[in-house]
Amino acid sequence: MSKVMVITGGGRGIGAATALLAAARGYAVCVNYLKNGAAAERLVKQIGAKAIAVQADVAAEADVVRLFRTVDEKLGRVSALVNNAGIVDRASRVEAMSAERIQRMLAVNVTGSFLCAREAVKRMSTRHGGNGGAIVNVSSVAARLGGAGEYVDYAASKGAIDTFTIGLAKEVGPEGIRVNAVRPGVIRTEIHFTSGDPGRVERIGASAPLLRAGEPEEIARTIVWLASDEASYISGALLDVSGGR
Repeated sequence: MSKVMVITGGGRGIGAATALLAAARGYAVCVNYLKNGAAAERLVKQIGAKAIAVQADVAAEADVVRLFRTVDEKLGRVSALVNNAGIVDRASRVEAMSAERIQRMLAVNVTGSFLCAREAVKRMSTRHGGNGGAIVNVSSVAARLGGAGEYVDYAASKGAIDTFTIGLAKEVGPEGIRVNAVRPGVIRTEIHFTSGDPGRVERIGASAPLLRAGEPEEIARTIVWLASDEASYISGALLDVSGGR
């Protein structure tokens, strides 16, 4: 059977690195993106025939439904989902955060992961006639560190992802679906420019026991491994890939 992986927020950073590695390991890949279609199309062209780019806002239910229907039509039944799409905002204390900022953070980082997992489960679960599969959620070590003084809202959203991972793993494990989460530390990706402090990657990375920030490819290798049969007895796990932080 062909392997089909959907990667949300897949046009750049960890998502793009995961798409490239997954394709090399034999997956047909759907690269989901929100705004940067040019980056997603370049990535798809680099991968080749077994890849598509699909625009969708994971926080919008209709978009998510359309995303998975497109995958059904163009690639086939999804066998692996990587919930990678996520946002961070400028560093801020909680007392300065607007309701709009908090709502958008939770809509993308939490609701988006729920909606995508819902559609994947409908296709993977043996309860729905599927053949099983794997879901890998991209969380963050911020979930246990808290993000104080910078982004407690982001850290809280990733704490929700950790709980979601554990609960969903128990719910759908009997139906042939494994669910795990990867919790990256500070990784060299463009998301850090959003925080208004691009130097934080090297500064915080240097404080890790391994004395450096991580690379997107290092997270991608963990994601693809968790989705593979090599991790066949791992479910409900929260795996830190953080240089020892």
